[in-house]
Amino acid sequence: MDAGTFVLISLAGGASLLLYGIRLVGEGLQRAAGARLRHLLTTLAGGRLRGLVVGAGVTALLQSSSATTVMLVGFASAGLMSLREAMGVVLGADIGTTVTVQLIAFNILNYSLLVVFLGSLLMAFRGTTRALGQAVFGFGLLFLAMKLLQDGMAPVRDNQLVQEVMVALGSQPIVLIAFAALFTAMVRSSAATIGLAMAFASQGLLRLDGAIPIIFGANIGTAGTAVLASLGANVEARRVAAAHVLFKVVGVLLFLLFIQPFAQLVASTSPDPARQIANAHTIFNVALALLFLPVSNLVADWITRTIPDTSTPQLGAIYLDNRVLDTPALALGQATREVLRMADLVLTSVRQTIDVFRTDDEDLLRQIVRRDDQIDRLEEDIKQYLTKLRIQSLDEDQAKRERAILFVITDLEAIGDVIDKNLMELAEKKRRGGHRFSERGWEEIVALHTKVVENLELAITAFAAQDRSLAEKVVRHKANINVIEREYRQTHIGRLHEGLRESIDTSSIHLDVLANLKRINSLTTNIAYVVLGQS
Repeated sequence: MDAGTFVLISLAGGASLLLYGIRLVGEGLQRAAGARLRHLLTTLAGGRLRGLVVGAGVTALLQSSSATTVMLVGFASAGLMSLREAMGVVLGADIGTTVTVQLIAFNILNYSLLVVFLGSLLMAFRGTTRALGQAVFGFGLLFLAMKLLQDGMAPVRDNQLVQEVMVALGSQPIVLIAFAALFTAMVRSSAATIGLAMAFASQGLLRLDGAIPIIFGANIGTAGTAVLASLGANVEARRVAAAHVLFKVVGVLLFLLFIQPFAQLVASTSPDPARQIANAHTIFNVALALLFLPVSNLVADWITRTIPDTSTPQLGAIYLDNRVLDTPALALGQATREVLRMADLVLTSVRQTIDVFRTDDEDLLRQIVRRDDQIDRLEEDIKQYLTKLRIQSLDEDQAKRERAILFVITDLEAIGDVIDKNLMELAEKKRRGGHRFSERGWEEIVALHTKVVENLELAITAFAAQDRSLAEKVVRHKANINVIEREYRQTHIGRLHEGLRESIDTSSIHLDVLANLKRINSLTTNIAYVVLGQS
């Protein structure tokens, strides 16, 4: 095998192994701590500085700024995080991702096979230990890949033609930036791009002034992942992706103006070429954070004005995001958020039902009927979304949560049907006939309706907060409401015996309204049973 073929094979194999190692590290760490880290992102990333720290920490553990920014885009798309809240996290994620490159720069390449062996031992276990073993195994492959790349390029480091080509490329920073950005966007890893640059530099084939543009390009390219993740998402998700791109592009343009002083600063940090590249990557991202964090709110406001919300209200789901289906905890959280939106629509219809009977407002009646179409659509969207979850990926609590959501949306949809197909038809019958309830009969309908609404509000709150005490209260109210409904039926029959004309005219409507309100309360109680784990 001639030297050229050996170099090409080493480059291809080493680069592939580097990418695979990075993927194993990210997947392993996400399996081990991904759910907790996602919870940290949504609960701790409040202020700008706190968001910066959380973003850096989460990304350092996940070993992927792309993973963090994709999560941010998902949170923004689901309405869990605003653009302002995400700004600090984005800047922190860019700092956290430099940890991978710093680790690769350590001179422990000769121990790569030992790290692979340790990782394979840990992978023999189950659960979190197996996931951590995968991450360790991935790190071993990273170091092994770097060794393959360095050894593979050794035969050509003294080649005059190769040296001239590398020098020529070093004098074309824009070309290097564009190439590195494109390559990084394709492989979705800035660490892989910079790792290749470090391998070249270690063999003397790439000088620092040529490596710095590659670092800049890799940083721009990694923002491409966020852009791809935001395609088809709502405006807030697109704004988060735009912020990431803006930080990187503006930062690179500013650093290009001072590339020589920057190279001198980096050169003074270490005599090792690989470490210099790692340090340049870190310094660049820390500098961006220091530069943009103080003005991040102003930048967020500018992006908000630049990318306005031109969307129209959606009939179906707005919080469900297929990109997080591989993370059951987040997917179930988004489904729950959509259930609560559906519950709010149902509750609004229940409340407005009494107004239709009171005013005979045909427009309001049609509005409630149209809303039932939206409720039906949401039930279908949520159901279809949950069926995409892989059952084997759910733990016991998550599986219970999935079943609970399916039960609740079925009951909510049934309440919507009671209103649409029964109560609204009764309201239309009353309106067309010009009927009026007796004064006492109307007071009883209003009283029962009020209790049903209050119980539905309690049930929705119990589901949202998973509050068993509230759920038990809803169940207790069921018996009381049933007693009241029977009492009101008897008093209505009493008025019929008295010959009260209004009661006679509205008798069938009156009794059906009471029965349907009782039916709504029974379905409401089913929601409480779900919270109590009795469904």
